[in-house]
Amino acid sequence: MRPDTPAENVDHTAEAARLERTAGLYPEDAEALLLQAAAHLELSGDRPAATALYDRLLSSSDGLENPHLVRALKASNLWEYDHEAEARAIIDGVRASAPRDPAPWVIVAESLEAHDELETAHDTFTEGVTLLLTDVAEPPYSTHPLLYGRHRVRRMLGLPHDDWDIVADTLHTSSVSLDELHDPKRVWSLGSSNPAELEAEIFRLRAELGAYREALSRPFPVAVLHWPAGELAELVSAYPSLSAEYPSHEEHLSTIEASLRELASSGTPNLGIVTGTVPSYEAFAASEGASPGDVALLPQYATTLAARGRAVAWPPQRGAGCWCGVGRVYGECHGV
Repeated sequence: MRPDTPAENVDHTAEAARLERTAGLYPEDAEALLLQAAAHLELSGDRPAATALYDRLLSSSDGLENPHLVRALKASNLWEYDHEAEARAIIDGVRASAPRDPAPWVIVAESLEAHDELETAHDTFTEGVTLLLTDVAEPPYSTHPLLYGRHRVRRMLGLPHDDWDIVADTLHTSSVSLDELHDPKRVWSLGSSNPAELEAEIFRLRAELGAYREALSRPFPVAVLHWPAGELAELVSAYPSLSAEYPSHEEHLSTIEASLRELASSGTPNLGIVTGTVPSYEAFAASEGASPGDVALLPQYATTLAARGRAVAWPPQRGAGCWCGVGRVYGECHGV
């Protein structure tokens, strides 16, 4: 998740420098670390330096995991310091490439919306929603900001509800409806001198923030960490303090399946499995300023991997291979 702490509470320039150093030590995780560094630079006000980091990523000889996201973030940043023409060109390119990840769509659409390009923002939100959600029975959490953003812009444009707006209303669970949250007249109440009106607006803003945070929830709120045999052996060898957590690889696999079944029986939704690697884990520990041998860091690492879209759904579909990676069908392996 991109940082959002005000500059007066964090030295964003120093934090960006630390993340850049960490990226140099762990190049396999450089993309995520440098995106975090660029976000800190934006918050510090040094937008040209943030653009330089985005350019560094885009010019890298190593393939990026999500180049569309990097370009979208670069465009959003450029527009904020008077590079509108370049930002528009990049946004057009992102839209033309039709990414399958909702985040680039949300970023470029919200950038257009922030600069009063409401019609183009509406078209962009609609393109993303149509591409990613047509014939999808249950929109994933990661797509909720697309639906909510589109609903918001349509309210600003005075357009009537359509089928996608109905989907957004269905997904929204706050006590304050989306129509009220996205009412264009709300902006006038912010300038009111009436305490009752201001109090009501504060309540609505809190509800909107809650809805926004819910929409940005990780696809798998509960993700269990899986180590392949070779990675686990390397992990325990390098950090013996974790041997009590992982007595053997066989027990590790059994614990994963048992934990997931217990969570499922308790009614926990959206379960998933993330697969760890030692270099990635060490990079994560360095970014957190913690020791890889700290057992408490493991669930945080799992959650971070899930937030990056690394989780796979559990249980596997009927006839699919087992999550443990041995090549057997799940129903004949850990799904027995």
